[in-house]
Amino acid sequence: MSDIPVTVTKPQVFYNFADYRKWRHQMVLEGKKVGFVPTMGALHSGHLSLVKLAKSKNDMVVMSIFVNPAQFAPTEDLDQYPRTLEDDIKLLGETGCCDVVLVPSVQEMYPSGITLNVSEQKGTFVEVLGKSLQMEGSIRPHFFRGVATVVLKFFNIIQPDMAFFGQKDAQQCVVIRTMITDLCLPIEMIAGPIVREEDGLALSSRNRYLTQEERSYAVILYKGLLAAKDAYSSGIKDAKKLIEIAQDVIKSEPRVSFDYISIAHPYQLHELDTVNEDGAILSGAIRVGETRLIDNILLDCQL
Repeated sequence: MSDIPVTVTKPQVFYNFADYRKWRHQMVLEGKKVGFVPTMGALHSGHLSLVKLAKSKNDMVVMSIFVNPAQFAPTEDLDQYPRTLEDDIKLLGETGCCDVVLVPSVQEMYPSGITLNVSEQKGTFVEVLGKSLQMEGSIRPHFFRGVATVVLKFFNIIQPDMAFFGQKDAQQCVVIRTMITDLCLPIEMIAGPIVREEDGLALSSRNRYLTQEERSYAVILYKGLLAAKDAYSSGIKDAKKLIEIAQDVIKSEPRVSFDYISIAHPYQLHELDTVNEDGAILSGAIRVGETRLIDNILLDCQL
């Protein structure tokens, strides 16, 4: 399973659970190991790197493409979120590493219905307590409830042996790993490294929202994180000082709106006063025009 195929092979696409489950049953009969990459589509090289990583460790790779309404608030960009299914499938075919794409309907994913207003939602939802309302969750308190819910649904449908998530969503990786452990799921989770543009901007489906001018200074978040990382490497372990260093760099660019910088424990996600032997997740978010961007750097730790 270590050799990655290079042949262009268009993946098989399933639009409902019943057809997918027939395929999955056949994989069980054949003793095939299945890796899973969940996405919301609008694929870029970061997603494709996860597909290739999954193929290097599994016989078959399944990707889901589903824009999950449960992780969007009423004021967020659900309707505007890019949907590029035809292009996505073409890209996956060019990798030669994706065998199946599951593209379910909102109705099948949420049979009780789904509204963006959490107080009006009905049905079954999943919350990972203690790790969902800090960092990104402090800005988007609904977000990880929606993420955990949809990922658990996909785990139940896909029945993967391994699941692959991107480090760019560091808090998500910790939340999902906790859910896997706490709910005793027979799944190994692997976090793939961030893929960046040449100037360091982390790849994101939302980058396509940026104008050419906005793109030129969107990298300021990464520069701020790098400045804090360099200070940490020089011996500074005080979290407040490291955060100030990152903030000073980011706020030097008046065309962006600063959201937050966080230095959190890599497994418990509480904010640190001092980075200790466990290391830390150094993360942050900014707004560039109408686009919100996140990024992170790991300080002496792994997800």
